[in-house]
Formats: sequence, C-alpha cells, structure tokens
Amino acid sequence: MRTAYDTELQDRLMRYAAIDSQSDEKSPTQPSTACQLDMSRLLVAELEEMGAQDVELTDYGVVLATVPATVEGPVVGLCAHVDTAPQFNATGVRPRVISGYNGGDITFPDAPERRLGPDISPHLAQCVGHDLITASGTTLLGGDDKAGVAIIMTAAQHLLRHPEIPHGKLRLAFTPDEEIGRGVDPRLPKDLACDFAYTFDGSTPGEVQHETFSADRGVVVIKGVSIHPGWAKDKLVNAMSLAAKVIDTLPQKNMTPETTSGTQGFIHATDISGDADEVRIGFIIRDFEREGLAKKGSILQAVCELVGLTEPRAQITCEITPQYRNMRYWLEKDMTPVHLAHAAVRDAGLEPQAVAIRGGTDGSRLTEMGVPCPNIFTGMQEIHGPLEWISVQDMAKATEVALRLVQRAAQA
Repeated sequence: MRTAYDTELQDRLMRYAAIDSQSDEKSPTQPSTACQLDMSRLLVAELEEMGAQDVELTDYGVVLATVPATVEGPVVGLCAHVDTAPQFNATGVRPRVISGYNGGDITFPDAPERRLGPDISPHLAQCVGHDLITASGTTLLGGDDKAGVAIIMTAAQHLLRHPEIPHGKLRLAFTPDEEIGRGVDPRLPKDLACDFAYTFDGSTPGEVQHETFSADRGVVVIKGVSIHPGWAKDKLVNAMSLAAKVIDTLPQKNMTPETTSGTQGFIHATDISGDADEVRIGFIIRDFEREGLAKKGSILQAVCELVGLTEPRAQITCEITPQYRNMRYWLEKDMTPVHLAHAAVRDAGLEPQAVAIRGGTDGSRLTEMGVPCPNIFTGMQEIHGPLEWISVQDMAKATEVALRLVQRAAQA
C-alpha cells in the first residue's frame, strides 16, 4: 500500500541517485571531490524553496538548515551523507523503479548477466508488492546514503507544511566524505548546535543502532630495489612480491571480512598500487572493542616486521591512524536518545531491532565529539555494489519514524 510520502521519496531518490557524488580517499581536498558539491548545492536550493531557515553550505562542505520549533523541547539533529562509496563505479547511475515487485528474480538492463532475488537478498521476500529502486547493473545505486537524504528532506518538507505538528527545533546536516571516514569536521558539532542527533544510514526496517565498529586505517609502504630485469639476479628486490607476502602472511581464518560476522572484527586490504620499486597497500582495521582493535593493528605491524626480516634490503613501514570509535562507549552512559528512537519505531508499527553495525556512521564521530547520535534504518540493501536496491515503502516507514521521533523528543 502506498503512503502519502511514497511519491516524494521515490522522486527524490531518483533525482539524487543520478548525481555523481563519490568521495575519494586519496584526495587531500575538503570535500574530497568537487562533484559532491553538486549534490550539496541542489539540497541548499531545495531547502530554501521549502522554507527552511538558516540554510548554508559551510566552507567544509556540510549543508546545514533549521526547521523551526512549534513547541518547546530539545534541539534534535537529523543527519545523512551525500557521498557514495568509492568501492564500485558510481558514475552515470541510471536509477529505475520496479513497481509492484512480484517476488521473482530481478534482472538489470545494462548487465544482463547479473541477477537479484530473495536467495541473494533475503529481505526481498518481505517486499512483495513494494515499489523497488535499483540501478541499471553497471553502477551502485547510491541509496547509501541518498535514501537517508531523501527521508530527512521529505520529513522536513512535511513538518514545514504542517506547523500544527508539535516538535522542537530541528537541525539538519548533510555531510560529505562519510564513506572515507572524513564526514565530521571538528567544527560540525558546534555548528550543528543540537542536544542530540540521529543519522539515517541503516538498512533493515526497525533497526536502531547504538553500537558500531571501532576503526583504524593502516597504510603499508614497501620500498624495494629496482633494476633492469635482464641484470636483476641477486640485485632486484621486487616490492610487489613482498606486498604479496604481507597479504598472504596475515591471518585469514576469522580475520578477514569474508570469514567473519556478528561481533567479529577483521583486517581488510582495501587497495594496492605501485610497481616493482614501491608498493602501497591500504588496510582498514575493525573491531567492536578498543582492545581487539589494538591487537589487530599489532598483528599487521608484526607481519610487516616479519616480512621485512626476510629481505633486509627492503624498507617496509606500517602507519596506523584512528578513524572512529564505537559509539556505544558514550551512548551507554545516557540511553535517552536510543530509547526515544525505539519508541518512535513502535509508534510506526515496527518492532525495534538493536543491531550492532559492522561499519560506522557519522554518528560514531559525532557521538565521540559530544553529540549523542544513534543510527536509524532507511531500507537500503546490498549496498556498495551493482545489486543495491531499496523499497520505497521501507523508506516511507523510516520517514514516519523520523516524524514520530521529533514529536516524541518534544515530549521528553
């Protein structure tokens, strides 16, 4: 059954998904890519048109806006990110609608070899009769997190059109570079100016998440000895061969994304570049606990040292830098924002699911920086790849949760 929000949500996501806004970890700029600003400027124009106040695009790339209060209450923030993941092609996205999904296999017009069905994505079985949005098969969709953007924008539009709905002041934030761990600039907590906030960046309907991975980034640089291969005997030190040894020496069982689940962490080689002379390997390190995260970082460093001992002529460095920490460490001290979200989910006719995120959100950093910020579902599925899809009706449920939430917060 279609709701009052379905058409607007569908139109918004179709419009937003078609805009290229991938972030780029290798870029030193803020935002990391200029194309993200195309999305941000569109949101500024739409917010101004709908009558939001204090609309601005900050010099660090965040769109901020205010929905004025209709009653006294705490200031609540609603947040989503405009960038899409760099792990898969997101240029030239062609979003499409599958109306009244029949429960069978879904094929893709630009990649007929691909197939999506309930055996691959089990949540599809719960969406028979729904209107689904996918890409065309050669790109990701970008529902992570343009679905969150569409949900917040639709909720804001509804509140501005209906001032009789009781709610406190709302602050909206649309961030860049979340996918590369740079979405929360140190200035954002002060500029957001709210008592607590919520990211809309989750998947299955009903999910309210107050626990995420803790995360570090590892960069291994291997410098070999380059020489013409025809005269290389006893002289060449091939950095690519040593890079292969580093990856192969790392523990594989219960230590990589493809061998872990639940609350297990991992060490994941994400990218590699270079040649026989020098190679750079990027890693992400994840664990739900600080101690486990530190241990995994030590394992990566120890492997680099061990491989280095096999070839003393090479130089191998391993630099580990923090990215974000499990939001649970702070939220468990005051679970009020989490409890409000659970109540709003029930108000919307769903049962709340407290699921730990095998990833992170801008809420991880915001919470660590003093703005409590749990995460709420959007409906996105199979993200970061060509099979990504979302139900418009699931997005409508998330919109209803947002509206119930701000009303609940005003009564707190």
